[in-house]
Amino acid sequence: MRASRTLGVIVGVGWALANLAAAAPSGPAAPSGPAAVNHCPDRNAVALAVQGSTLCALIDDPGESNRNKMLLDWIERSARIVADYYARFPAPLVTLRIHAAQGGGVGGGRTTNESGLQIQVTVGRDATPADLAADWVLVHEMVHLALPESGRRHNWLAEGLATYVEGIARAQFGNRDIADVWAEYRRSMPLGLPRAGEGGMDQTPSWGRTYWGGALYCLQADVSIREQTANRVGLQTALRAILRETGGYRAERDIEEVLRIGDAATGTRVLQDLYRETKATPLTPDLDLLWSRLGVPNDPKSEPFDAHAPLSAIRIAITRKP
Repeated sequence: MRASRTLGVIVGVGWALANLAAAAPSGPAAPSGPAAVNHCPDRNAVALAVQGSTLCALIDDPGESNRNKMLLDWIERSARIVADYYARFPAPLVTLRIHAAQGGGVGGGRTTNESGLQIQVTVGRDATPADLAADWVLVHEMVHLALPESGRRHNWLAEGLATYVEGIARAQFGNRDIADVWAEYRRSMPLGLPRAGEGGMDQTPSWGRTYWGGALYCLQADVSIREQTANRVGLQTALRAILRETGGYRAERDIEEVLRIGDAATGTRVLQDLYRETKATPLTPDLDLLWSRLGVPNDPKSEPFDAHAPLSAIRIAITRKP
């Protein structure tokens, strides 16, 4: 049975504490909106079409039309954010089960492929449109659909990618402020650094190493790919190729094969070499130096970025739509 990619209560609490507060297909994109034909396994689901894919939404406590519309708008917007990042939605068919809970906001999420692709997310009955517009959970879960299953030992790659891509995809779409993305990275990436006694990425399944250690791997890879290709392509190109050639979470692939596919798309060996350096060795990159080279200030939300930093063009390109 494939491992489930989860974002449960303990992760949600940890994340809250941490934050405190491929070539695109040619031709016009397929339209989004209600699907003309309901292909959902459960006929009680509302079918949404997003760039040729079908999302089957099952909402707890259906009844109030305004709330249902708000939730469907949130699902469609999140799907479009992910589809824009990957140049397609990562799965042809996925079921979304939206569970109601007391209070407001969005709770934990869970993505599985045990009997068809399914995402489960908890939403408070008092959630507002503003809560859903600022939500990161559903985008995070949808990003999981784009990466093949490579085993529990490599959950850091699955969760790290979802953590890293969520912010960038939302910024590219205009759903999140760019300064907020870099502020979160600057604040939270240190949580992914190895602690005394910890091993490499494949050996340390702690929360910090899994989510933010994985995200740090992605940031380092993104910067290195862009340095080696004169900023022509980045990690986004590699991830689009991985989805295109594997089919995403519907498939099982060895991690080495996944990284080879990504590297072939960028013409580098960055993903493979960085993995071999970190899989069994607890490396501690100089984050202060990295932020300085990228031109990221101590507090990006209140201080200006350094336009003269040596890698400022790379920083700008990472959050710019390709």
